[in-house]
Amino acid sequence: MKTISIKSPRIVAVTTREITAPKGSEVTLKLNYIGICGSDLSTYMGKNPLIAYPRVPGHEISAEISAVGDNVPEAYELGKKVTVIPYTSCGSCASCKRGRTNACKYNETLGIQRDGAMCEFFNVPYQKILFADGLTDMELALVEPLTVGFHAIERGNVTDSDSVMVLGCGMIGAGAIIRSALRGAKVIAVDIDDRKLKTAKSLGATHTLNALDPKFSEKLEELTHNLGPDVVIEAAGNTNTYQTAIKEVAFTGRVVCIGYAGEDISLPTKLFVQKEIDIRGSRNATMADFEAVIGYMQNNKGTEKLITKIITPEEAHEALEYWSKNPGEIMKLMIQF
Repeated sequence: MKTISIKSPRIVAVTTREITAPKGSEVTLKLNYIGICGSDLSTYMGKNPLIAYPRVPGHEISAEISAVGDNVPEAYELGKKVTVIPYTSCGSCASCKRGRTNACKYNETLGIQRDGAMCEFFNVPYQKILFADGLTDMELALVEPLTVGFHAIERGNVTDSDSVMVLGCGMIGAGAIIRSALRGAKVIAVDIDDRKLKTAKSLGATHTLNALDPKFSEKLEELTHNLGPDVVIEAAGNTNTYQTAIKEVAFTGRVVCIGYAGEDISLPTKLFVQKEIDIRGSRNATMADFEAVIGYMQNNKGTEKLITKIITPEEAHEALEYWSKNPGEIMKLMIQF
């Protein structure tokens, strides 16, 4: 079977591997589409600290069941279209004991701490499979990346009385915008790319601001009646956006951090105290987040507009190289097997 492997930074190869039969509680999935995540791009660029090379990337999965192990329930029928929860949990660390298995200390996400699903066939425990009737093959591959933004809104305890500023309108930011809008919040989408801001508006953003606008802070004050946003979602992962989050959030507001910054960031810690702000991390997603995204997509068509381009496995290297040099032009790259 074809397998995409990142051999080392900026080196991608399409190799072949043997197809292995499912064991016990495993299901063999035939991949239809798989999304390329920002973490996969970081792996390609050599900026992902969690990676050991070579690595098979991929955890945004659209597939169908092609074989089952002996201990798989009858409901997992051959040909059934599915997506996958790509995380693990140990059950015994502090996070797991609190029921927050998405933040397991020993989590191994597909394509990051362990080889992923960017191949024609892939074995996975049936417990990690989710049915999503009514979604297209391409929509199934959008579920996981949207859940990460959904989870950030849950971490921010967003309600209909909140104003929410989302910094970064890529796929993760898109999920945060959708979930905030569903909760009735006023959503202020911020990016440096006007094309992404246009998409953000179509997803439910109440207002959009270009972060490069010289009057950015002034316009944000007008939109929030000089109070600042109640919740700021940091979904870009760079020095400027983290500093903006702390500077602009309202007094006693909440800052939710999703983006991994490539370096340590200097922050005005006096604002932590003066504003009495809550700073919260947000990692991966829960089963409830997956169910919420699937429910949203079943009732709201149009998420396929988030896909920038469909490519073949052989085009993966070229596409990753282009994305690394033109980050503003890519929302979601998806590989079709």
